[in-house]
Amino acid sequence: MIVMKFGGSSVANAERIKHVASIIKAYQEKRPVVVLSAMGDTTDHLLEAADKAVEGVVDVAGVAKLHEDTAEELGINIDTINALLTELKQLLTGISMLKEISKRSRDYLVSFGERMSVRMMAAYLESQGIAAQFYDAWDIGFVSDSNYMSAELLDDVWETIPSYLGAYKNGDVNSIPIVTGFIAKDKKGNITTLGRGGSDLTATMIGAAMRADEVQTWKDVDGILTTDPRVVKEAKPVPEVTYEEAQELAMFGSQVLHPRSMLPVRKTGTPVRVKNSYNISSPGSIIVEKHEGMIPPVCAITTVKNIQLIDITSSRMLGAAGFLAHIFNNFLKWNISIDVIATSEVSVSLTVNTKADLSGLISDLEQASQVTVKKNKAIVTIICDASHSSAILADGFSALAKEGINVQMISQGASKVNISVIVDDEQADKTVRILHKAYFC
Repeated sequence: MIVMKFGGSSVANAERIKHVASIIKAYQEKRPVVVLSAMGDTTDHLLEAADKAVEGVVDVAGVAKLHEDTAEELGINIDTINALLTELKQLLTGISMLKEISKRSRDYLVSFGERMSVRMMAAYLESQGIAAQFYDAWDIGFVSDSNYMSAELLDDVWETIPSYLGAYKNGDVNSIPIVTGFIAKDKKGNITTLGRGGSDLTATMIGAAMRADEVQTWKDVDGILTTDPRVVKEAKPVPEVTYEEAQELAMFGSQVLHPRSMLPVRKTGTPVRVKNSYNISSPGSIIVEKHEGMIPPVCAITTVKNIQLIDITSSRMLGAAGFLAHIFNNFLKWNISIDVIATSEVSVSLTVNTKADLSGLISDLEQASQVTVKKNKAIVTIICDASHSSAILADGFSALAKEGINVQMISQGASKVNISVIVDDEQADKTVRILHKAYFC
């Protein structure tokens, strides 16, 4: 058994749905379970419809037209889609009467995108002579807590998912399961969404619970690349990365899998393969627990732009216990997340997302420290075997020095698979190009 996950762009229109169906057919003998996102920008359009409903206007025309036109082009019956559109209109009517939308109602609302998507795919596969059955995730045992908009799956799913899909894995049932990503139900039967990376989590949870041979996530590039090909056209596919390296890549800007989606497969050691839907023959990149054979010194380079660098200094804290505790407690108080950090006896430098409101935090920190905030910075992260950090840094810094790039901070992660440097935002792409040439050319 394998699990195949396709994002919204992969099923954005009839042409893309036909293409994905051809990929599913090519892997039919491997007994795939298919996880789909909503078509294209459907989720955004549903949220726009909710905003209109709050203002008293009930309008499902845009969402309806996309799915009706697509169904017509695919030549499939859309009775199940029409039923969902009727249900959606009833929900929006209720929102228009209340003039507000709760988190629970929002989750119910956005679920329609995935629910229509799987029905379209299953119907099209059936029309092509491929046995398929759509499932809303709760139909195969996805149960979560009630933290709407960012729900967490309950431990029950490790038993409920195999109880529903076991017959398919064993060959007693042959219809390919087409499953909604991103959604679940709580114990009360209310629809929930799994937050960022929710569709990836659906796929990896199924793969881990079913002890699948591998989980495949299909994108539009040949797997994980050494860096963003829009920045470096010579970017190369990376054949293999570890779970830890993949998590670090995702944390620092690379569109691989969301870090939380890696947790189930790490628990069971289930491989995850990143494949190119435009190049089926390419092996892609595989994510595993440990490298086989020689560990590459540098795996990839990624970047996060538009961040803020905060320097905190206090000579009064020299030799005093509690300096870091004081700083971190204030970040906790203001609910501001830290990306990378470097420390000395009397100073701390760290980065935060530029969207964060720092006014209250800075006011509290300045009671015991000197605080400087520098905007328009970027984190450039080298995913590497940090046990060879001296050689890696020597090569990288030598190349940067020749090009006049000034690194303003350096942080080596405790994970031992990343080294991050801070540069000016406007120098980020150039920094990536220089490092990529130093490490991969």
